[in-house]
Amino acid sequence: MKLVHISDIHLTVPGERMGGLDPHARFAAAITHINLHHADAVRLIITGDLAHWGEAAAYEALKVVLDQQAIPVRLMIGNHDDRSTFRRVFGDHPVDQNGYVNHAETIEQTRFIYLDTVQEKTHAGHFGADRLEWLRSELDAAQSARIFMHHNPMRTGVPAKDLIALIPEHRAGFAALIQEYRDRIDFIHFGHVHAPIHGTFRGVPFASVPSTGNQSMPDMAEPELLQGAPREPSYCVIGLHEGDTTIHQIPFAWDGPVFAVGTGWSDWAKPASALP
Repeated sequence: MKLVHISDIHLTVPGERMGGLDPHARFAAAITHINLHHADAVRLIITGDLAHWGEAAAYEALKVVLDQQAIPVRLMIGNHDDRSTFRRVFGDHPVDQNGYVNHAETIEQTRFIYLDTVQEKTHAGHFGADRLEWLRSELDAAQSARIFMHHNPMRTGVPAKDLIALIPEHRAGFAALIQEYRDRIDFIHFGHVHAPIHGTFRGVPFASVPSTGNQSMPDMAEPELLQGAPREPSYCVIGLHEGDTTIHQIPFAWDGPVFAVGTGWSDWAKPASALP
């Protein structure tokens, strides 16, 4: 099974720039690349920050693109999104009984769980008791589960990023639930950090994905200010096979040289032209 994970597209009102970039052009380039090279994916999953300022025009522009997308798409909201505006534009999008954009589906015996970690007027993540109850009910019914979310639920070791991670008072409850169900959670995938970060969280492997816009720099000394740069963007291709997970980071906007070389032993031999 192949999945495509994309995040932090930060769309604006069309024509407006964000962070010195045209986010719509970047998103269009990613979608074009995905459709050209990974049309066999079973899902295209976008883990939030769909719109940079949560504006209806940005969501409407996103909807136009996704209505033409052949690969089934699953959406989550992030800290830059506005839940009520998102729900108004995507009126048929599933939500839980409390109106959070929590939803789930089963694909090939695995429960794919998509979380809403957004709280109004803060960039930090929230996942309180009412949302935990919903997640517990999903995990109770699942034999195998894979979680997608916007905010990182663990500390990353980058102080400024950790200021806007899942808040500590909610992180503890989330961590306890993950540990309780770790034998049936295959992986946790998230966005938000604009960088590739990998590890384990309460015994469950996790991975984040870069943004289609600006990328963050892992400054482990700066306590408050997020560091970023207009480096090449990427999305990730996730391969699932017989219980294993592989993740490839795809630099879709790279337009420089690409060198090809064979895999035989002699293909790596030192050429005579390199000798003194």
